[in-house]
Amino acid sequence: MKVFIFLADGFEEIEAIAPIDIFRRAGIEVFTISITNEKPVRGAHNIIVSADQLFQEVDFSVNDLLYLPGGMPGTKNLDAHEGLKKLIVKQAGEKKRIAAICAAPSILGKLGLLQGKEAICFPGFEDQLEGAILSNDKIVQSGFISTAKGAGVAVQFAIKLVEVLKGKSISEQIASSICI
Repeated sequence: MKVFIFLADGFEEIEAIAPIDIFRRAGIEVFTISITNEKPVRGAHNIIVSADQLFQEVDFSVNDLLYLPGGMPGTKNLDAHEGLKKLIVKQAGEKKRIAAICAAPSILGKLGLLQGKEAICFPGFEDQLEGAILSNDKIVQSGFISTAKGAGVAVQFAIKLVEVLKGKSISEQIASSICI
């Protein structure tokens, strides 16, 4: 199992770090990818995270999930990266898993990837989920696309993604081990 988590200046730290932790507990190989030209990436709350790799250095051909944390201006910065958007469209075309939380589902909406799919996002970004069937749930799985409302559900979202990737038994073990 291989997951890529994309970091842009202004990313929401909880939405990136909690899933990294949960995925690694589940034995999933996780790589943080900076879309800037430097490995240190500053989060929305001035926490600096050193990414594993730079976007231009990575072969994304083998992966099980592309994960987009939200935050501001992190989401805008992810949305401005043409290489990332091309990768997301390619991933969707191959019906390979994509996850986005908080404001980041708006990127998928603007790319037309949510047409007819159920989705959720941070309140105020619903108009950017073009063609989506808006949900009232905090976490939504619709085909190969997973979306979540915001930082407050980052751990539960990661647990759900572990279930999708590795099965209910593993996700329940992880949830129990962290007292969920």
